[in-house]
Amino acid sequence: MPEWLSVEQRAELVVACRQWARGPVPFRHTVLPSGGVMSVRTVCLGWHWQPYRYARTADDVNGARVAAFPDWLGDLGRAAVAEAYGDKEAARGFAPDTALINFYDDTARMGMHQDKEERSGAPVVSLSIGARCVFRFGNTEGRGRPYTDVELASGDLFVFGGPSRFAYHGVPKVYAGTADPAAGLRAGRLNLTLRETGMASPAA
Repeated sequence: MPEWLSVEQRAELVVACRQWARGPVPFRHTVLPSGGVMSVRTVCLGWHWQPYRYARTADDVNGARVAAFPDWLGDLGRAAVAEAYGDKEAARGFAPDTALINFYDDTARMGMHQDKEERSGAPVVSLSIGARCVFRFGNTEGRGRPYTDVELASGDLFVFGGPSRFAYHGVPKVYAGTADPAAGLRAGRLNLTLRETGMASPAA
């Protein structure tokens, strides 16, 4: 859904992302089990994602407990699901408890992958801020064709659930020079994905 986030909402999210990026667990380039290093930088809320599991503490970064997932971000996620599905009743059952926030510079990419560490089949809410990108949305069987390339711009909303919940997807290109200064982001792209882990919350 194009321009779902207003300029004011985008600016508020940019400020919040800068705060989260400072810690308690900072932005980092995730190291994959193969030894490869992801070109995006990531920070997590609620639960820390590392290949290929969730934990409350960032044992692959600094061992700290990740920042809490704020209630207002959950409300935004429910509003997104209601808008995408046209069903406010269904959206009430969406209870995201983690956010993965990825920052793409102009050269960063994301290979085709599935979001499958979650124990819940609830939809994934994706919010884009900053530079335009090509978002490649594929099938549930493998990384190859068929897939559809969608251009996402600042403020756009993309929700995938139901039969497409475990579709492979990735970002093969970010367009340099297309960021969103009005939202406080002069270069690069922020992508926030809100998810239900389906995991029980341990005692604080």
